[in-house]
Parts: sequence; structure tokens; C-alpha cells
Amino acid sequence: MSLAWGCCSIQFEVNSFEQGELILETIVYFIRHAESVFVEGLERSRGLSEQGARDAKKIKELLQRETVDVFVSSPYARSVDTIQELADWNGKTIEYFEDLRERNIGQFEPLSFVDAKRKVYDYPDFSFPEGESSSQAAARAVQVLLSLLVQYEGKTLVIGTHGDIMTLMLHAFDPKYGFEFWKSTTMPDIYGVHFEGTALGQVSREWEGVRS
Repeated sequence: MSLAWGCCSIQFEVNSFEQGELILETIVYFIRHAESVFVEGLERSRGLSEQGARDAKKIKELLQRETVDVFVSSPYARSVDTIQELADWNGKTIEYFEDLRERNIGQFEPLSFVDAKRKVYDYPDFSFPEGESSSQAAARAVQVLLSLLVQYEGKTLVIGTHGDIMTLMLHAFDPKYGFEFWKSTTMPDIYGVHFEGTALGQVSREWEGVRS
């Protein structure tokens, strides 16, 4: 199948649904990681701040009413730690997918971080030195997402994720999810996304107003 990115399209390999087959609704909770203090050189292993740990407990309290069938995550510690208590509550283990890792933006100086982000969203095939373009990052992450939608059709999933890679995945289905959406997200954040097969349906923000 093919999904759009701006003026471009990205091809994905995914098992198709049989014609005439009943397509079930799959619900995916994209959970952006809670607050994590940046430490140079510890991108993969840095965990949550004290505030982040408190917010992870609130995530568990917010979603413990839901029956979650599957937990998957970026392998980065801050994403795993954000959903670990919820997974424990559900008696589930978390499966890690390397291709759900955060996008490495690369060496963007002298631009500011925000201006660099804007550029890679405006020009999806552009990448800074040692970095990854939006098209490249979207291709690897969306392939994982599509495979999960087919494998776990009709189930409820939680994906521990990052602001940038979450935005890139959603953008592949609807171009309104771009730079401004990325900039509006918080740490943590939760989006409940409904899929009919591999088609995007309703999207609702679940974290709004949670933190006092």
C-alpha cells in the first residue's frame, strides 16, 4: 500500500485484508513519553524525571479502565518507563521495536531546535548531517504500525512513543499532523486513535486537563 507524505508517497509492504472480509476496529493509544531530563550521549537510556514518574502513574490511573491487549514501545527507556506501570496493571509484557525509536535530527546548528524541526517537516526528504529525514523516519515507523494493525486487528494496543515519531506516523495517514501538531504535544501526551483495518478513523486527545 501507499501512504502520502506531502507531495511524496511512501510504499509499504503489508498483508492485505481479503475482499468482503469484515474489518474490525482497532484502537491504538499513542502515549508520548513523560518528562525526561536530556543528558548528552544518553538518548537511549535516560529515564523519567520525578515529574515524569508521577505522570506515568497518572497515565496508569487514566487508562486502567481500558482493557489493553498489546503493549509495544520504542526501545528508549523514557518511552518504556512511561507505560510500564500500565502494562504491569494489565499483566502484560512490553514488546520493543527498534524502528519505533525517536528520529535523530542530527547536527542542526546554527539553527535552533524548533527551527530545525520546522525545516525537516517542511522538506520531508531533507536531513541534517548525521540525521534522518522525515520520509526515512516515517517509512520505518509506519511499517511497524501497519504490521501491528493487521496482526492485532480488533484489539486495543498501547504504543510507547515520542513526539516526533508519533507525529510522523499520524502524518502518513492525514497530512494535518505536521509541525504545528508536533509543537502542540506535551510530555506526556495520549492520543486514542481508531483504525478501520489500516484506515485512520477518529483521533482524540486523552491527556488534556489531566495534570493539575
